[in-house]
Amino acid sequence: MIIDYKFDGKYVAIIGGGSEAFIKVQNFLDAGCKVLVISRNFSKGILDLHADKRIDLLKTEVKDGEFFVKHMNPKPDLLAVATSDYKLNAKLATCGKEEGLMVYVADDPTMGDFILPAVSKIGDVRITVSTGGRSPAMAKTLRERIERLITRQDLLQIELQEYMRRVLKERVGEQKTRKRILYSILEDVHVNELLKKGKLELAKKKAVNIMENAIVKDKEAGD
Repeated sequence: MIIDYKFDGKYVAIIGGGSEAFIKVQNFLDAGCKVLVISRNFSKGILDLHADKRIDLLKTEVKDGEFFVKHMNPKPDLLAVATSDYKLNAKLATCGKEEGLMVYVADDPTMGDFILPAVSKIGDVRITVSTGGRSPAMAKTLRERIERLITRQDLLQIELQEYMRRVLKERVGEQKTRKRILYSILEDVHVNELLKKGKLELAKKKAVNIMENAIVKDKEAGD
């Protein structure tokens, strides 16, 4: 089961400063988190993010996982572990859970509380693929295949649907009716032809016309 957890504003501490940590830092930043990276050394990508004031750094070597976690102040909402030391990662994960923290472990997601699936963003579309931690490489490959299926027309349809949802909430009280009209707009040949040509404003006018016709028909049927 994949759950879209709201990380916006959460404080995340990532232990590890290498390439894997950098990938996770980007994921958490995209989710709106406040990020602290803890390591003896940092990759160029992490240093660049710090230079841009997007993350905080703590330069230190973590040797005793239990001591370090117990003395973290303030405690993070989530502890992400991404060092190259498997035993240290396991100890940090165990101690993090004992302290009541949500835990993520990069090299062995089964030790943590959740798995980070392969995610990409195309406009307002987020594509998530998970193999349950069995094959991150295959998850990435499948995600890239799906990405190629998303068109500019699809992205404009999302904008149109968002616009029409707002309009319908003001004009139509019944949720089932709003849903039916939205699907009729989604499947309308003329609307899709306009979106294919990038003519969003004309598509909005056509969608409003579809809505108004549907309202009239429903009223006539009720009479």
